Amino acid sequence: MTEPTVFDELFAKLTPDRILSDPRATGAGVTVAVIDSGVERSVLEAKFAAAAAPLLPIEGAVFAPTGPPAAYTGHQSSPHGTTVADIILTLAPGAKLYSADVFGPTGSCEVETVIAALRHAIDVWKVKVVNLSLGVPEHKLQQLPRRQQLLRAIEEAYFRDVLVFAAAHNEHPITRSFPAAFATPLISVDKGVFADPLQFAYRLHDHVEFQAHGRGYLGPFAREPATSWATPHLAGIAARVLSLKPDLKPFEIKTILYWMFRSRQGPAPAAP
Repeated sequence: MTEPTVFDELFAKLTPDRILSDPRATGAGVTVAVIDSGVERSVLEAKFAAAAAPLLPIEGAVFAPTGPPAAYTGHQSSPHGTTVADIILTLAPGAKLYSADVFGPTGSCEVETVIAALRHAIDVWKVKVVNLSLGVPEHKLQQLPRRQQLLRAIEEAYFRDVLVFAAAHNEHPITRSFPAAFATPLISVDKGVFADPLQFAYRLHDHVEFQAHGRGYLGPFAREPATSWATPHLAGIAARVLSLKPDLKPFEIKTILYWMFRSRQGPAPAAP
């Protein structure tokens, strides 16, 4: 049996209990963009006010493939984005949230709209975390220029120290979706059902690395396990870690999440 090395001793300290139980690990000081279907601001404000946990003001914009974004009026295009935002704020109530509505009144989303929202989140809002609980089907990226533009935007986020969480397809690995398949410069998330919503697992499988709790808390479909709900769980956990050390780079966060899982090595998640 080999003797423990200095790295074993260091990594052994990266336990979920040690990190997430720190009273400062609330998401405070961390900015998060939810690129989704908008956020119903008043619903979240009322929920958290009732729990005596008032939120920071939620800001945002509504995006289109071309042209400047429209003003955010505090409303959603559909409940999906509000469910996602609620999960992040449930885990990291101190975070500052931005809503990037990429569906708008048309109810549909194009690759170019996602790219525009991502760049706005990086350049204008200067967020540290981006949650993408949506995916672009592989057939929509058959044109190489579109795929390259999306990858370039994800890579730009990485090199600007912005951490992107992307949901795998709910039928992964039978069906792949992007940008989750661009695993290296982001954190790709599949769904599982864990006893504790702060639990997660590293399960590398066909370009998707992590699993997180796949049930939400608010909205018509929140209790149905989905990668859309798993992704903000891991994003919320990362926001809590970042509130302890805001200058962590994306690869450092991924390493910390990996070793948090390794230190616990809990039971595998239940089948969703």
